[in-house]
Amino acid sequence: MAILVTGGAGFIGSNYIINFLEDTQETVINLDLLTYAGNPENLSSIEDSKNYQFFHGDIGDRNLVNKILKTYEPRAIINFAAESHVDRSIHEPSGFIQTNIVGTFNLLECTREYFSHLRENGRPKFRFLHVSTDEVFGSASPSGPAFNEKTRYKPNSPYSASKASSDFLVRAYNRTYELPTIITNCSNNYGPYQFPEKFIPLTILRAIKGEEIPIYGDGQQIRDWLYVTDHCDALNRVLKNGLPGDVYNIGGLNQITNLQLAEDICEILDEIRPSNQSYKSQINFTKDRPGHDRRYAIDCDKINKELGWMPYESFESGIRKTVIWYLENQEWTDNIIGGAYREWIKKNYS
Repeated sequence: MAILVTGGAGFIGSNYIINFLEDTQETVINLDLLTYAGNPENLSSIEDSKNYQFFHGDIGDRNLVNKILKTYEPRAIINFAAESHVDRSIHEPSGFIQTNIVGTFNLLECTREYFSHLRENGRPKFRFLHVSTDEVFGSASPSGPAFNEKTRYKPNSPYSASKASSDFLVRAYNRTYELPTIITNCSNNYGPYQFPEKFIPLTILRAIKGEEIPIYGDGQQIRDWLYVTDHCDALNRVLKNGLPGDVYNIGGLNQITNLQLAEDICEILDEIRPSNQSYKSQINFTKDRPGHDRRYAIDCDKINKELGWMPYESFESGIRKTVIWYLENQEWTDNIIGGAYREWIKKNYS
């Protein structure tokens, strides 16, 4: 038995593979193009496992994808492969269109061909699990209801628009070709191995380096934060018991403003790595992001009632674990943060 994970060297994908292999003897095939946020070092703990195979390549390479499918005959495909940073999509949208829309289309075409030739006993159990985002729903009103599975899509950035397009493609392949697809829409993830351009690791690393901690606008944007291993557990529940053609929202039940989050991180750092003054003094407000969504919030009643999933980590325990991980793994971040990264930070936050 085997599963194919696309984008498995990224933040969520690598955490998923590591957690998956802790509980199974199945083979995991990881297909990743290793763009700037894909890091094989994330998977160093399992790279020598006989149950792990890595392929360096693009989900848009149909010859490669077809070869992998034919060779390993996976019982499931979990698609994490995506460009995922809103700020980068504002500056350079073309890569998001190519990977998130065209890439997903190519992967679906290969999967459709593969599924049509599966042996009869393999077809009922096969799943194509597409991992998406709550950002496809746009911005929730400050006091309005959280996003549920029937919330209308209203994407506001090139990133979220490209993910919305990929979701629609996955849905269409289920309805038109009866491909057993499932879509999940998750809230903001955090935890180990997250690329340092994202808000939480960016805040931690700039704080301990004595640099300004950039906060967009007034810092009152609200996000729902989901610890990455809780997300991985939810995906396994969906893969095992989710219904083909269905959608499941996965949230952390932790809504907090960006400013409060930065201050919480600073308070943890003040406690475990005290400096001459509070790290909060490094917080600096910058010009707001164009089209910045004000609030994201996930209603995950459906996955709780139908699949019995709820997040295990509280925000307090998860954020403390995350801060400690980055403090204890600075070699990992040092290997990532090079000249190109520094130029990106300067370009985006200056």
